[in-house]
Amino acid sequence: MSDLRGIWVALATPFRSGEVDFEALQGLAKKLLAEGTRGLVVCGTTGEAAALDKGEQLAVLDAVLQVAQPHQVIMGLSGYNLQEVLAFQQKIQQREIAGLLVPAPCYIRPSQQGIESFFQTVADAASVALVVYDIPYRTGVRIERETLRRIVRHPNIVAVKDCGGDIETTLALISDGHAQVLAGEDLQIFTHLALGGAGAISASAHVRADLYVQMMRHMDEGDISAARAVFYRLLPWIQTAFCEANPAVVKAALSVQGLIANELREPMQPSGAQTLGRLQTVLAALL
Repeated sequence: MSDLRGIWVALATPFRSGEVDFEALQGLAKKLLAEGTRGLVVCGTTGEAAALDKGEQLAVLDAVLQVAQPHQVIMGLSGYNLQEVLAFQQKIQQREIAGLLVPAPCYIRPSQQGIESFFQTVADAASVALVVYDIPYRTGVRIERETLRRIVRHPNIVAVKDCGGDIETTLALISDGHAQVLAGEDLQIFTHLALGGAGAISASAHVRADLYVQMMRHMDEGDISAARAVFYRLLPWIQTAFCEANPAVVKAALSVQGLIANELREPMQPSGAQTLGRLQTVLAALL
């Protein structure tokens, strides 16, 4: 089984004047990798993939692969037209990457049998590792516990990004051991690691990624007190990062540091003045 253990960053896609800012994208990717992260998840939720056409998504992936090793890159793959998903999957898999992050089909709310069949088909067509993205509050459909436990038995499915909000499902997946479980809710990273999770796919780790890596290292060494201290140091930032729709606050924080422009694609909006004031205080204490 592929090993995806570690802290992955759900990479934001920088824009400038409405276009992808590839220079800023590569600079951000290099910075996060230099800070010790396991790798980058490209064109996921934080990457505003829904606002990028397929050509732009592939261009973003190719730009990141110019500065990252294949084993450091996971690509988002989503949709509810299965044939289109499979066609785009084949285009992505022409590149060398570590894996694909795949959510359940959104909007159409398929049955559990339909969800299972969807993942079976995508996994059968996979030449790279698959990460199931369990995020019902975005897709509009819940992958029930027993459905998910069956899905991850497919040999090409190696991990779950756990945003399901059900601790018993998290415990079952970790206990079963058929797939690595990566925290997808940043407030739960410390708890997830303590329960035996394999790491995280984090949006807030754009800021002080080194501390997220340090927290996991402390957990691996059995120093729970030190890991807890790092988590509480990060906590005000994590809470602020999601006080508006992601990735608005993350992009605002990166712009404060001069790394990218504070620009999102419609209908997403930049953070408001109140959040920016709060952000300045939090970053001053953390950076």
